Amino acid sequence: VSSVLNRNSRQFGKKHLFDQDEETCWNSDQGPSQWVTLEFPQRVCVSQLQIQFQGGFSSQRGRLEGSQRGEALSKIVDFYPKDDNSLQTFSVPPAEVDQLKVTFEGATDFFGRVVIYHLRVLGDKAV
Repeated sequence: VSSVLNRNSRQFGKKHLFDQDEETCWNSDQGPSQWVTLEFPQRVCVSQLQIQFQGGFSSQRGRLEGSQRGEALSKIVDFYPKDDNSLQTFSVPPAEVDQLKVTFEGATDFFGRVVIYHLRVLGDKAV
């Protein structure tokens, strides 16, 4: 992840993106953009991205990039989240990757902080 609020990984760290606990979250520190990089043990074919922000701490624009075997990241799709607490689903053009980077720009928080309760990448193992 790009940052963690007050460097407090125990309370706001990246592990909380995937723990399925409604009481925990990843909370970035302030900045003009924030990002999360995901590495998979094998190639996957991504079809959807699901994100649940905390209202008031979302982003206005997102960008999904991917790569295979250490190649340079390339843009897959831009997405435009709502500033609310709902679980939002974004369709992704079929992309086979073993690394993804999700970048959040234009934070709705004045200081540029982003708060995410759930981040899910849906798809299948690549053949």
